[in-house]
Amino acid sequence: MQTSLDPAGAISASSIAAHAEQMGLTLLAEQSERLERFIALLLRWNRTHNLTAITRPQQVLSLHLLDSLSAAVELPADPPLRVLDAGSGAGLPGIPLAIALPQHHFTLVDAVAKKCAFVTQACVELDLKNVEPVHGRLEELRGAGYQGRFDVIVARAFGTLATLVEVSRHLLAPSGRWIAMKGLPSEQEQQRLPHDVEVVRTVPLHVPLLHQARSLVVLQIATPH
Repeated sequence: MQTSLDPAGAISASSIAAHAEQMGLTLLAEQSERLERFIALLLRWNRTHNLTAITRPQQVLSLHLLDSLSAAVELPADPPLRVLDAGSGAGLPGIPLAIALPQHHFTLVDAVAKKCAFVTQACVELDLKNVEPVHGRLEELRGAGYQGRFDVIVARAFGTLATLVEVSRHLLAPSGRWIAMKGLPSEQEQQRLPHDVEVVRTVPLHVPLLHQARSLVVLQIATPH
């Protein structure tokens, strides 16, 4: 499928919806339009604030937007989930997922102030009521508002699985799980996990327009025998 671009190089809402459908994700027209506006806002801010090294609209579509939406396969519609986007950067994958899955609540955490400022502005311009931007470091989020709060912790381009678990396990609800967005699964990386954390499954992905291996690694605290 060819990607539809307008004369200014912007990605169209209809193209976003068509590519999402290829991943089994059906978007309403209003959701596709919000995602189109999100891409436009990201590209506009990026010219001044250098939020991402990816600057071409089609690359933003494939490497950022569609890649982010691919995690939706592990976030079922019911029940409503409290999702933490660990190291969200420019709102990825949290904002695309929040638009596609409005029944869930997303907390987007990043330590870089300008990226959090962008996420805050995106929430205002896109009228996202189910997104909470947080400026800070994961390991420093403590207290009743965050400790053991999240049903799902999702991380994209974060680092090793062991590092993700180390800095965020205090935020995970007792029955919660991590979803790590990866390239090819690494057996060596999985072997370095703490002994009480297990890999539930590894989900291979096909992301339209992205000619790279992508997968989701789902983790949870192991159940004592």
